[in-house]
Amino acid sequence: MASSSSPILIVGAGPTGLVLALRLARHGVRPRIVDRRAGPGEASRAMVVHARTLEFYQQLGFADEVVAQGIRMGGVHLRSRGKDVAAFHFGDLGEGISPFPFMLCYPQDDHERFLLDRLARAGVTVEYGTELVGFTDREDGVEAVLERDGVRETVSAAYLCGCDGAHSRVRQDLGLDFPGGTYAQRFYVADVRLAAHPGDDVFVNLGVDALGLVMPVRSSGMHRLIGIVPPPLAGREELGFPEIQPHAEALLGVRVAAVNWFSTYNVHHRVAARFRQGRCFIAGDAGHIHSPAGGQGMNTGIGDAVNLSWKLAEVVRGTAPPSLLDSYEPERIAFARQLIASTDRAFQAAIGKGLGHQVLRTLVVPHLMPLLWGVAATRRMMFEIVSQVRIAYPDSPLSLGRAGEVRGGDRLPWIPGLDNFAPLRALAWQVHVYGTPAPALGEAAAAHALPCHVFAHGPEAARAGVTRDAAFLVRPDGHVALALPDQDAAALGAYLRAQGLRPAGSAAIAA
Repeated sequence: MASSSSPILIVGAGPTGLVLALRLARHGVRPRIVDRRAGPGEASRAMVVHARTLEFYQQLGFADEVVAQGIRMGGVHLRSRGKDVAAFHFGDLGEGISPFPFMLCYPQDDHERFLLDRLARAGVTVEYGTELVGFTDREDGVEAVLERDGVRETVSAAYLCGCDGAHSRVRQDLGLDFPGGTYAQRFYVADVRLAAHPGDDVFVNLGVDALGLVMPVRSSGMHRLIGIVPPPLAGREELGFPEIQPHAEALLGVRVAAVNWFSTYNVHHRVAARFRQGRCFIAGDAGHIHSPAGGQGMNTGIGDAVNLSWKLAEVVRGTAPPSLLDSYEPERIAFARQLIASTDRAFQAAIGKGLGHQVLRTLVVPHLMPLLWGVAATRRMMFEIVSQVRIAYPDSPLSLGRAGEVRGGDRLPWIPGLDNFAPLRALAWQVHVYGTPAPALGEAAAAHALPCHVFAHGPEAARAGVTRDAAFLVRPDGHVALALPDQDAAALGAYLRAQGLRPAGSAAIAA
């Protein structure tokens, strides 16, 4: 049996594992990433890419390319009993909140191939056809056994990251509980070519005991159909699209010309009891699975990867103590639990049986949604929640202070016209000042090798909740670690010492 070593071993090369590997590589840590599959996925599966994920991709320098390859959702049409009852424009819903004020359709197979290419450019290749057989977590590292083509290899790694999906071998071998449940309804999904192209809008069809969606998948004109398998067919083990087609076409108001992919599935909602044990971590579907409401799953896994990547890199490079890794689980598991609860409520409302749910779907929602959509504050809140730009870590051990409306743990607000997200491409700790910088703060930042970026304070900054002359210590993932309303230089130094941080400057930016 051969043996080798790696600072980080990643198991699973879906979007979560690929982003984790890519961010680690950009931080100067070369991981090893394996996947039991023969190659990248060939089905669209997860499709929606939200603003926060695109902001993370902007840090890596390729957000615009992803946007160019995807389809911006134009709007949502709500249909009840075969008739249009409301329409909502999604075009630039988050204008002024994010540089990506829209939702993007980008099928997972294309997404994975894109990330694979970027990872290869960073010098890391996914080892497909390689399975994790077992591992031992020790105080000084993890010893894992991999198998490829019947040949086993022992790998010594400082840390092991399980990004290996809902049936995670890493989670199971760690003995972590995965509590939750499964919705009673069975669902179908099909990627099809329609006889008439409905455009790039999303159509949500509500019925007494039915729910169906039509949404764009690819720029080539493919659309995705999603719905509940009708009761007469729900119990059949083998089910093809021809059996579903009459029901789907009647509910959705479309005619299918060709089918590219079809599947049925049950929807689960679960969150692992822990996201970390010893030197082992889990991320993405290995740690949380939930309803497809809002297209949150893949984006949440990518958020896990971003959060974990810079912390692992800092510890491996020796610029932070191992205790930094203690913040990963509380930051991400809190959001996962909150997400499960909110998507469960929304999903139950959409698919639930009984008179109350029928009234909600067919009467209340069609009449209430247009009223809510007419309120600007409601539209802003909906974008912030769905796009994940509202994710914050106020209770994290890394979060401290408040300046105006911005707390430690918040995502750094994007301020139109200032390009204040551009410095985040360094993937490094940095100080931001919005107004006139105090000399003492600049000296303290320089003493700790922290770049200090100064931005003019104006109406846009004020609207974003940033007070004049506020300063922020910003983490490599773009979240505020320390908010300083008065640019207290001593507080900056005290924070860095308390956390044991020794910033190493900017990470290399690859094309």
